Amino acid sequence: MVRKSKEEAAKTRKEIIDAARRVFHKNGVVRSTLEKIAKDAGVTRGAVYWHFKNKAELFFAMREEVFDTMLAGVDELLLFNQFADPLDAIEAALNEFFRVFQTSPLVREMFEIMISRCEYVDEFACIQEEVARPAREFLDKMVHVYQQAASLGKLRKELDPFVTACDTWAFTTGLLHLLVGGKIGRGLSMQIREMIQVHMTLRRA
Repeated sequence: MVRKSKEEAAKTRKEIIDAARRVFHKNGVVRSTLEKIAKDAGVTRGAVYWHFKNKAELFFAMREEVFDTMLAGVDELLLFNQFADPLDAIEAALNEFFRVFQTSPLVREMFEIMISRCEYVDEFACIQEEVARPAREFLDKMVHVYQQAASLGKLRKELDPFVTACDTWAFTTGLLHLLVGGKIGRGLSMQIREMIQVHMTLRRA
């Protein structure tokens, strides 16, 4: 009975998270209420509060559910020494990131929510730093790998690892925003792998 209750609670939690993603994507985060999310999930407002203390906590649970597996795959390529050349690791990680973005509707929907449907006002005004945390962590990882590349003589000597990491971070986030933006980025979707290859070639010794 206890196990069944735990399974039912996990199922309800998952249904609430899925409903939040749909409602946030349709209405924007600020205009979405827990009442709307509860209605979409087919549960009571009290059930939502039993699992999540507020909308921000629900938002982050939704993000983690979608991103954790994706980021683990990217980090596996980037950080665990599968490549003799650290720049190859960066190139493979960037290709994997955009591959998942382009092939997973859930991942794309989540990025669309974060980039174009999340207004940092009202109760969300104080959480922008936490929303930006994955991007900061990505930059830190890039700095580390570019430093490895420099120490192995794989990075062009005139390039500073930190500045080069910032450039790759800006390239990646800029391309992501263009792709989420719709018409502007639509023509780029077929050139992503080539763009990444050119970006990395310009950094190689």
